Amino acid sequence: MIKQMTTLAAAAMAGVLAAGSARAAEADIVDTAVAAGQFNTLAAALTEAGLIETLKGPGPFTVFAPTDEAFAKLPAGTVETLLQPENKAKLTAVLTYHVVPGKLTAADVVKYDAAKTAQGAQLPIDASANGVKVGDANVTATDIVATNGVIHVIDAVLLPPDS
Repeated sequence: MIKQMTTLAAAAMAGVLAAGSARAAEADIVDTAVAAGQFNTLAAALTEAGLIETLKGPGPFTVFAPTDEAFAKLPAGTVETLLQPENKAKLTAVLTYHVVPGKLTAADVVKYDAAKTAQGAQLPIDASANGVKVGDANVTATDIVATNGVIHVIDAVLLPPDS
């Protein structure tokens, strides 16, 4: 089911960015993430939640994007359960907890101890000599620039406080 949704998500998000990181942003957040090849589960979840058009919008947005490996760390069955139509509200809450309105580069993020997410809750930020954590996730790559914001890669899926 996830594989079918991933294929559908990829098809729905045509126009993948093929430019190298040295070039200026030429694609929105969604297309940039799809082009990276490590966010297939995220793309499927965004499609199921109906958030594709929002994240293709003008923004700007800061997205803390969990990789496919991050989704794989969740307990067995969690992703499949979240992708069921009856769980759309919970899926939307989880996904919007990964989005901060505005464009926060890595240099900006380290100045905060929390940021208000699109979901409405505060996302804790901890910048130290050991790196940057958002919630319980480590930031593993920063400042992937898109035409409507920036992506920071994280190694865990963030769950809003109400989950």
